[in-house]
Amino acid sequence: MRSDIIKILFLGDIVGKPGRIAVQKYISALTDDKPDFIIANAENASHGFGLTQKNYNELLSYGIDCFTSGNHIWDKREIFQYIGEADKLIRPINYPPATAGKGYGIFETAKGNVGVVNVLGRTFMGLIDAPWQMLENAIEEIKKETQVIIMDIHAEASAEKICMGKYYAQKGVSAVFGTHTHVQTADEQILENTCAYITDAGFCGDTSGVIGMEYEASVNRLITAIPDRLDVADSGMAQINGVMITVNILTGQAESIKRINEQMIISEEKMIMKG
Repeated sequence: MRSDIIKILFLGDIVGKPGRIAVQKYISALTDDKPDFIIANAENASHGFGLTQKNYNELLSYGIDCFTSGNHIWDKREIFQYIGEADKLIRPINYPPATAGKGYGIFETAKGNVGVVNVLGRTFMGLIDAPWQMLENAIEEIKKETQVIIMDIHAEASAEKICMGKYYAQKGVSAVFGTHTHVQTADEQILENTCAYITDAGFCGDTSGVIGMEYEASVNRLITAIPDRLDVADSGMAQINGVMITVNILTGQAESIKRINEQMIISEEKMIMKG
């Protein structure tokens, strides 16, 4: 590969232990196609809600270089105890300024620095600050050190993600990846001939349930309107969703994007039991 090209892997929302196992197996199998930098959304990595420090360290050991998140990052109370020291973990930038953690980071790689920004959507989501000026400021600061900027837009509405993708492509962002819905879209493309984009990268986790959670509890919520407890599905079969992109490290312009949608067996025993 050309020396001015950096290969970046972005993995969709990791859901629970099946997602963590699948990610470990997938990354360890990467040889010829090994990326220079790996990002994963980890807000659902600990039993489907939030991220414990133990699981944060576990995922780091797999070779992930940066974790983005979203509205569920606060679901495990211990996050407030370690997020200030978790230099690989980013929370959405548009929480109020006094919120623990950071909304963007700049990371070193063998090919050069990479900037990563996380933002939370506002349509059909909880109350959150408008991100526009915060993102303008972050992009300006990151561009002092690198032209490569990756943005995770954690949002419910596809239209909001598309609008933000087009807008920030014009602002010189290298890639805009949507997360949160856990359903991978098939609209990967290069916007403005410079910015890699997908409306939702999908999720990494069990294939048998509903967006990574058990089917029975999910359908009971719809039938009864009672908020039954949701547990992570665990059938022994998992999927990996995400994208692999290449970016010119000097200009920050994306040159390619490839959607990833693979399935794998993570537990023969559980598959037999389910059968």
